[in-house]
Amino acid sequence: MELRENAALLPAQPGVYLYKDQHGAVIYVGKAKNLRARVRSYFNDDRLADAKTGTLIAEARDLEFIQVDNEKEALALENNLI
Repeated sequence: MELRENAALLPAQPGVYLYKDQHGAVIYVGKAKNLRARVRSYFNDDRLADAKTGTLIAEARDLEFIQVDNEKEALALENNLI
C-alpha cells in the first residue's frame, strides 16, 4: 500500500508516527494530536515542494504509528523514540 493511502487510514487520535526507509530504518519520528491529519499534511503540494519534506517523503517506504491517550503521552513517547 502506498504511503498516501496509509496516511488516510490512520486514526484521528494522538500518537507518534515513524517514517522508515527501504531498509526498515527509522528516518523520521513525529508526534501529533491527530495522527491522520498530521501525516496527511505531508502530502499536500506545498509541503512536498519543501526540500526537507519532499526529501523525506521521497525516501520513505513505510509508515508506522503508535496511538496514545493524549498529547502529553505523545510528546513523552516521541522523546523516548528519538
